[in-house]
Amino acid sequence: MRKGFLVLKDGTIFEGNILGYKKEVQGEVVFNTGMVGYEKSLTDPSYYGQILVFTYPLIGNYGIFSENFESNKIQVRGIIASEICNLPSHSGLKETLENWCFKERIPILTSIDTRLLTEKLRKYGTLLGGIFFNAKNNVQFEDINKKNLLDFVTEKKIKIIEPIHFKKTVLVYDCGVKYSIIKELLKRNLRVIKVPWNFDLENLKEKIDGILISNGPGDPKKADKLIKNVKKIIKNKIPILGICLGHQILSLAFGAKSYKMKFGHRGQNQPVIDLKTKKCYITSQNHGYCIKENSLPSELKPWFRNLNDNTCEGIFHKKLPIIGVQFHPEGNPGPTDTTWVFDLFLDYINFYGKN
Repeated sequence: MRKGFLVLKDGTIFEGNILGYKKEVQGEVVFNTGMVGYEKSLTDPSYYGQILVFTYPLIGNYGIFSENFESNKIQVRGIIASEICNLPSHSGLKETLENWCFKERIPILTSIDTRLLTEKLRKYGTLLGGIFFNAKNNVQFEDINKKNLLDFVTEKKIKIIEPIHFKKTVLVYDCGVKYSIIKELLKRNLRVIKVPWNFDLENLKEKIDGILISNGPGDPKKADKLIKNVKKIIKNKIPILGICLGHQILSLAFGAKSYKMKFGHRGQNQPVIDLKTKKCYITSQNHGYCIKENSLPSELKPWFRNLNDNTCEGIFHKKLPIIGVQFHPEGNPGPTDTTWVFDLFLDYINFYGKN
């Protein structure tokens, strides 16, 4: 253990202790309100380039389970927690959080007031910051959101995943797709063709029955090539599902506008209302950008709305089999509150596959 400091762009400094791998890092400082699922959050590619603050005071109390990973590595640049548990208790744990972070070369800053830090981020908005060995002043922080982050998290080559019995094929645009999204498709006996985010569908030689545009990090407007590709795809009347960043990209392809939120939605406790049925669902979310509902073109209708801040949480097309959700229907908040979104996508695939 050694002394460490969180330095924010506005000059605020928090003093604590560095565990895990001892190194200095910079990134966008964001907070997650989840009480469990820390290994899922840390391996979620949508967190790429960020320093993640856990609002729950004790992290690591049940250890690490690789079965819960959402990618093959930790995606955050650093972790901030009030306290880390180094004596976890669970019959199936593989290792401690600190050991895992040491192997992955990720620093953990502990023993700071995460409640005060979260209140600051909620009041003033997400800030750039860094974990340092000294209380530095006048740090020149790089805004990672000015880069296209999809190149850092996407599959570089086409990858095909086949269940034992399948009849339909879904193409997945990998913008940093979570493992659990792929698992939901495979559960429904869908063959998956995973392609890079900038893949041109005209280069695909085989028939597909549906398209899923995945979650991912950063500003959706940076995915310019995919937005152009989606504009061409929607003319083919093929079923499309967009999730999180995919929902934003889908909306932008139709001409809607996006914006950066003050502090985003990150956690497993975001309530949304289905505007069709008036039912409320508790959802898992991880995003810092959103679609302006009043910018939706006439052919798109708002589907879900956040009950905390009234932001747009989903869209559907009036005539085409096209839907998008800002939340994660595979995210297990309840634990299966909104997995029916995948069933609806499958219904579209089956129906339009017969016509």
